[in-house]
Amino acid sequence: MPKIYHLRRKEKKITENSEIEKIFLDQKVFTLAMCKNNIPYLVTMDYVWDSSEKCFYFHCAAAGKKIDILNSNSNIWGQIVEDLGYIPGECDHAYRSVHFEGKVEFIDEIAIKRKALELMIKKFENDPQPLYERFLQEKSLKSVKIGKISPKYLTGKKYQKTSPK
Repeated sequence: MPKIYHLRRKEKKITENSEIEKIFLDQKVFTLAMCKNNIPYLVTMDYVWDSSEKCFYFHCAAAGKKIDILNSNSNIWGQIVEDLGYIPGECDHAYRSVHFEGKVEFIDEIAIKRKALELMIKKFENDPQPLYERFLQEKSLKSVKIGKISPKYLTGKKYQKTSPK
């Protein structure tokens, strides 16, 4: 059984699931750590959080280093950071972050790919309709690579200066 570490500074722990979900919804990129043959690899990419399914979706190239690693070991550790800025005179930085553990599953089902891309386009585009028409067609959906992560463990931490010293 792996050792479980606890946050040393309990006042920094994010305890509300609603606050963690807000970070998931508001931020645009996450960083995923993965490993193959005991060699770590880190990648930052955009994502979307599906609140109804409690999972992340991302899209990526169909081939390459990330795909090779995930095909051999689908375990990941992810991080999302909300940068709230440097705190002048404190030599400190305000932030909220969430770490999560899970496995990447690549999706083949067209309906799920469509949902994932629709959510991504809606999140990132001011005028989503042209991209819906371009990318949500059967031919495009067959060729796009969609990853899904359902976190099995997550923890949040924050530091926000609330009053001057």
